[in-house]
Amino acid sequence: MSVATLPTGALVGGAWHTGAERRAVVDPALGETIAEVELADAALCAAAVDAAAEAFPAWAAAPPRARAEVLRRAFEIMTAESEELARLITRENGKVLADARAEVAYAAEFFRWFSEEAARIQGDFRTAPNGDKRILVTHHPIGVSLLVTPWNYPAAMATRKIAPALAAGCSVVLKPASETPLTALAIGDIMQRAGAPAGVVNVVVAAPTGPRVSEMLHDPRVVNLSFTGSTEVGVVLLRESADQVVRTSMELGGNAPFLVLEGADIDAAVEGAMVAKLRNGGAACTAANRFFVHRSLSAEFTRRLGAAMASLRMGPGLVDGVDIASLVSVSERDKVAELVERAVGDGARPVVGGRVLAGEGAFYPPTVLDRVSPENAVLGQEIFGPVAPVVTVDSDEEAIQRANDTPYGLISYVYAGDLRRGLRACEAMESGMVALNRGVLSDPAAPFGGYKQSGLGREGGFAGIHEFLETKYIALDV
Repeated sequence: MSVATLPTGALVGGAWHTGAERRAVVDPALGETIAEVELADAALCAAAVDAAAEAFPAWAAAPPRARAEVLRRAFEIMTAESEELARLITRENGKVLADARAEVAYAAEFFRWFSEEAARIQGDFRTAPNGDKRILVTHHPIGVSLLVTPWNYPAAMATRKIAPALAAGCSVVLKPASETPLTALAIGDIMQRAGAPAGVVNVVVAAPTGPRVSEMLHDPRVVNLSFTGSTEVGVVLLRESADQVVRTSMELGGNAPFLVLEGADIDAAVEGAMVAKLRNGGAACTAANRFFVHRSLSAEFTRRLGAAMASLRMGPGLVDGVDIASLVSVSERDKVAELVERAVGDGARPVVGGRVLAGEGAFYPPTVLDRVSPENAVLGQEIFGPVAPVVTVDSDEEAIQRANDTPYGLISYVYAGDLRRGLRACEAMESGMVALNRGVLSDPAAPFGGYKQSGLGREGGFAGIHEFLETKYIALDV
């Protein structure tokens, strides 16, 4: 699948449509226009909802095995075309090719996992405690679902929503990020080739985003919203959803702590930190964002982490041997640069990196900051770039307290030499997910989601399909 052959219109009702205007998609590493996509106006977005609503009854009534077969074929197509998809992601997102390949494999796995879950939606049948009736509990597809996805994982965030929705029997309208629409359009094309009936999967690059999403949310046929993005936008969408009492699942911002406890294996901690911080160039809600390291290990950990980051080769993601590539845009790079400048102004010291390098492209160098005080404002921000601020702590209790001192609670990382000590810290983390002695956690077979302002509901695992199901209780006479 090449950019030249990729559909660039809006996928509505099984056909590709032109919009009122077009928008360029730019390679952030080279500044070159890759393609132009059709923008969906109010009428085209409404048509997408029309198509999803029309397709829903038949798809909901389809046998679970039939729905599963569509998802399985999507997995097989995506796997067969993985290299082309990875290169497409790198072109429009900027990430290094190795990260794009890993994303495609992860994204495809959601199709396989939920193809297996489609036929395993369990109910319940039992006698009421007082013996007067039988309790029958069934689950049914909720209906037309609006899916809104971000730019940092353009394939995985789409499949993580499309797959459970279709497995449950729902039809969808996918609204991808305007920075990375091509991958979403490619997935729409894959779903058609996999046999998804017309209107079951619709893809619109809506513009302007806010008004178009609001209009779709206020259509009474849209009964479910699945959103991945910032907490700030999530709050707005929660308010919008309240008008129609649209059910929502939200995967929002993070501020992940990375704890290195006294007695931890420093080699393992540095190796894990490189993955937890630099996967996807740091542009991930799961990225380690705040490093709390015991005083006995802090200086050595910081030195080794700085040396490891300094050894990385930076350049365009498609170039062989590149370890870290550009951010998604110059504006995103500038946000990261501003956060670092403020942190340094507040007393932090760059061990490596710390400033924008000369040249074109949305590049920011891998950066380690030490002498970061617990009050430094950088610790309160989701950096979304290759920057690691290190804070020295004197005890497990201090590390845990500082780690939990945030309104976010998506993921935490804990490195400990003793398993019991590590598990105690994991249980104390106020986050929906914890990685113990490892730098990567996400798995389609596991529930993904957070505490506090990091979201509502779970994606993936056994729980993921239930975000697209309604529960019905039927009372039966004995």
